[in-house]
Amino acid sequence: RIHLMAGRVPLGADRAAVAGEMETTFIENLRYAADLLDQEDMIGLVEPINNRITDPRYFLNTPHQAAAILEKVGRPNLKLQLDLFHCQIMDGNLSHNLETYFPLIGHIQIAQVPGRHEPDSPGELNFPYIFELLESLGYTGYVGCEYAPKGDTLEGLGWLRSYWESRGPQYGGTSKAAK
Repeated sequence: RIHLMAGRVPLGADRAAVAGEMETTFIENLRYAADLLDQEDMIGLVEPINNRITDPRYFLNTPHQAAAILEKVGRPNLKLQLDLFHCQIMDGNLSHNLETYFPLIGHIQIAQVPGRHEPDSPGELNFPYIFELLESLGYTGYVGCEYAPKGDTLEGLGWLRSYWESRGPQYGGTSKAAK
């Protein structure tokens, strides 16, 4: 799996004025990349990144926009990389978005909103609920942790140990990865 970036609105350009041309170029580039990736049995991922905080010029901002582009591209080896941090900032309504776009999802990333820290840090998102929802939907892929740890790496993964322990031994509460 490889993340295929959408590009940025040129400096000084009006987003609405260049949106059509940028979308056309992105679709052409995605088709080209998908065909090359298919030869290697690889999946391409497109990720909406919020333009409110993280990157005001990034072209692809919402799962709705990404889904529409993926439909236009029409390649089965292109999927949605849904970063719940960006999705919450742009749209909220995570349960609905996960359910709606689940067939398109090829990778999930997480970070707490608004601080972009560990899932158990203070914030807007209820990660135990989100993880249970992902399980109920049948998600079997990886969950990428794309956050800024408040401490060192071991401290930054303490939330995972606590989560696994709360779920019981069948979830690896005593695994080496959690120690």
